[in-house]
Parts: sequence; C-alpha cells; structure tokens
Amino acid sequence: MITDNKHVYIVDDDESVCRSLKLLLTTFGFEVSTFLSAEEYFSAVPNSDPGCLVMDIHMPGLNGWEALKKSIELGVNRPVIMISANKAGGNNERALNSGAVGYLLKPFTDQALVGLIQGALEKKTAPPLQVR
Repeated sequence: MITDNKHVYIVDDDESVCRSLKLLLTTFGFEVSTFLSAEEYFSAVPNSDPGCLVMDIHMPGLNGWEALKKSIELGVNRPVIMISANKAGGNNERALNSGAVGYLLKPFTDQALVGLIQGALEKKTAPPLQVR
C-alpha cells in the first residue's frame, strides 16, 4: 500500500536510468521528479517537501555520498535510498551507516525498489510509537 505521500525524487546522472525509473514508479502510483545531478536536485526541491529520494552514488560534481551528507546537514527529513552499478563491497553497509534507509545494486528488480520506497514512506508517515 502506498501512503498519501507518494513523491519520489530520482537523482542519477544517467538520463536513461531516470526515464526508466520514472516510468516504472509512475505505474505504481508514485509522483516522480528526476534530476541529472545532486546540485540540480538541491536547487529545485525545498528541504521541507515530503517524499523519498533515490540517488545514485557515482555522479560528477556532488556525488551521492556527499549529497547524502549535505541532506542530513540541512535537516532534510526525507528517506534516502542509495543505488549504484559499482560492485565494490561495503556500499550497503556504508549507505546504512551514513543515514540512508536502503541500498540497491544495479540492476535491481522492480519489486526491490518499490518495496524499499513503500517501506520508507510508510515509516515516515506512521504515527510515533507511544511508550506506556
């Protein structure tokens, strides 16, 4: 089930990846905005806008790791899923330790991406747990 907050931001320097992910995610009912650089994303999307960010790690200019760090420093409360075609070990652990909610190695399945996004958005909109 997709929550009311269905906006997904895709940041990848490969235009074909942006196009294919946008097509995929719109078929699942998400509203999708794509950006070819982290700089373009930061200049276009207000920090307070809700949604989920899917971001490539290896990009010219501000790379995914730097953009994730900047997002956290700016206080953006948007879950981040890191993606990469680089098979170097440790990216999954690094992504999670750096504040991302997930990591996917390209090529990944539609279900893996949609499941991560849905889970991230549901956690962000769930009421806080109350301790009694």
